[in-house]
Amino acid sequence: MRLLYHLWLSPASRKIRVVLQEKALDFQMKVEKTWERRPEFLALNPAGDVPVLIEEDGTVLADACAIAEYLDEVYREKPLLGLNALDRAEVRRLVAWFDVKFNHEVTENLVGEKMMKRFLGFGTPNSSAIRAGKANLTYHLEYVTFLVERRRWLAGDHFSLADITAAAHLSSLDYLGDVPWDDHEPAKEWYARIKSRPSFRPLLADHIPGAPPPKHYADLDF
Repeated sequence: MRLLYHLWLSPASRKIRVVLQEKALDFQMKVEKTWERRPEFLALNPAGDVPVLIEEDGTVLADACAIAEYLDEVYREKPLLGLNALDRAEVRRLVAWFDVKFNHEVTENLVGEKMMKRFLGFGTPNSSAIRAGKANLTYHLEYVTFLVERRRWLAGDHFSLADITAAAHLSSLDYLGDVPWDDHEPAKEWYARIKSRPSFRPLLADHIPGAPPPKHYADLDF
């Protein structure tokens, strides 16, 4: 069976978990504490980060975008990258928006400061970074609202890797209770549709030892 090395609140790992579920592919998961820099794991992925997917034939795949595109190309039953070149360009643009811009401006400032410093023993969270992350989050939720008020899904008429990527980041923040959903109703309604998908529900069952999520986290109706 496929094996996915992951971390609980890693948006990149969460993205691949959802893609595998959307494709109806069986897999097992193994938490990889990337900060331990295990030689066995570095042999699989010299970059030392997650996710890493080992296919049933032993093929090793690393980097969330590479894994997601591989899975979409090989398992075509439910395309997630778009039906034509223009669709794929827009999906990839939004994937980069959330994996690069959103990650730098929001995820690293909130999940990184609140949770990863705790795991790594890097001291207390930086309050200035947390404030910046929350301010930036408002801007990004306004952009999500802008998109979903004009489209059925983020990249267009079809559910895609763009929706999965955005929801992967937001679900990590939502686990911490940091998303002001009530101030961004269209974004909240879009995320509620994501939460109700069977592929997303395993993420809502996550429970990090010693750090439980807020009550609304797994509530499909918030």
